[in-house]
Amino acid sequence: MQVQIHTDNNIEGGEAFTKWATTTVSEALERFSGQITRLDVHLSDENGGKKTNPENIQCMIEARVEGHQPLATKHHAPSLNQAIDGAADKLVRLIDSTLGRTARN
Repeated sequence: MQVQIHTDNNIEGGEAFTKWATTTVSEALERFSGQITRLDVHLSDENGGKKTNPENIQCMIEARVEGHQPLATKHHAPSLNQAIDGAADKLVRLIDSTLGRTARN
């Protein structure tokens, strides 16, 4: 499973951060690693660093699951950690649901 991390200009995405984010997302989606070919993680600060909204960090994760159209989830939170965890949790449920529907058809 290939994981790509993308950040906007308001989030510092150095090597240590990229490694941490990659590990966090990979571990959350580990049970689907055989079906997922690629994950694209997009992190952004919607308010450009201004603290006008407490949940201004957004994480959008797009998964390429074999035999399916790309699946994506989005989560807003006050921190990068919470945004990534929230989006990954939503994606686990979405993939579970999608693969479950396919198995029933």
